[in-house]
Amino acid sequence: MRSGFVGIVGRPNVGKSTLLNAILGEKIAITTDKPQTTRNAIRGIYTKDDLQMIFIDTPGIHKPRNKLGEYMTSAATNTFEEVDAIIFIVDDALSKGPGDKYIVDLLKQTDTPKILVINKMDRMKPDEFAEIYGEYEQLGMFTEILGTAAIDGTNVQDVIDAAARFMEEGPMYFPEDMITEDPVRFVVSEIIREKILMYLQDEVPHGVAVEIESFEEEEGLTSIGAVIYCERKSHKGMIIGKGGRKLKGIGKSAREEIEGLLGTKVFLQTWVKVKENWRDSDIALSNFGYKE
Repeated sequence: MRSGFVGIVGRPNVGKSTLLNAILGEKIAITTDKPQTTRNAIRGIYTKDDLQMIFIDTPGIHKPRNKLGEYMTSAATNTFEEVDAIIFIVDDALSKGPGDKYIVDLLKQTDTPKILVINKMDRMKPDEFAEIYGEYEQLGMFTEILGTAAIDGTNVQDVIDAAARFMEEGPMYFPEDMITEDPVRFVVSEIIREKILMYLQDEVPHGVAVEIESFEEEEGLTSIGAVIYCERKSHKGMIIGKGGRKLKGIGKSAREEIEGLLGTKVFLQTWVKVKENWRDSDIALSNFGYKE
């Protein structure tokens, strides 16, 4: 048995969670077109034949504006020395902005093998892809440079194979039918948060947290009570919507996906509460699972 750990890092919204889901063939990480969708390091378990790799999907690395941002960035950078290989995902040329340069400088400080994945190649012209490839190749710090379109699975097997080359003899850490170690309650809260991100615009989603208050399982039915926290009274009104329509839409969309996850009927109740400036509160961050 060969086994080990692989970190997936990159700027916000480059497709880290999409790649993880594509590798596993199952959705365990929420994905939206909004930056900072992933807040926690999420572990996905890939097992095939005599190989087991634990992929760690990290929050997008960015310059923090609050304590939540600091937690998210440290959750990503802390994985550098804890894994056997790092997959660095980009979707643009290095010269286009400071975000990737900042991550490259961080990666230069670790000896962990690094694989570069140029994602969203389906949206690029050949010369655009060649420009990105050339800039990163000149750095001389990546063992391999691969192009993917994670959203439709293009070349995802190449990424798996590249990471597998760094796995050594080791134990099977998890049962072969297990694809994530995250508790079901956490996955459910993330599904609800994904639907909020999809239904809302601009800054409001970044100030939203979801806490599962109750989770009761009976034969054929799971009853879930979830509280959606936001930072301002005006945000509460936006989440609920006129006549409660937006909250109902969020709840219906989340319930349908949770039913697919659990394989049972789901009775989902949601409430919206205001907790001002929770992203800068150590207590709130701990309560919502963002700090030890």
